[in-house]
Amino acid sequence: MITYYAYPKCGTCRKAKKWLEENGVAFNEVHIAENPPSKTELKKIHQTSGLELKKFFNTSGMKYRELGLKDKLPEMTDEEKLELLSSDGMLIKRPIAFDGEKVTVGFKEADYENTWL
Repeated sequence: MITYYAYPKCGTCRKAKKWLEENGVAFNEVHIAENPPSKTELKKIHQTSGLELKKFFNTSGMKYRELGLKDKLPEMTDEEKLELLSSDGMLIKRPIAFDGEKVTVGFKEADYENTWL
């Protein structure tokens, strides 16, 4: 079963959810702002993904800009980044789909087809 972290008002999240439903992929939706993944869960998702940790930041979000993270991230350790991400779901790039073995961050239809079908 996929854990699907999303923000209901996000257009990209809605497209991804629709894709999952239309393709019969079972998932458990988690509201990323109300219930952000814990630091431990984020660490597991990050390690499974093989992506750089900076790819998990919602760089177009207001919070990201308010905190000036563009300039701060290069100086931060991975632990500090994980701590920050787990503290506020609006900092996390969404949607994230994770089943314990595979991860997608953001939504690209081709990635979803290759990963979840």
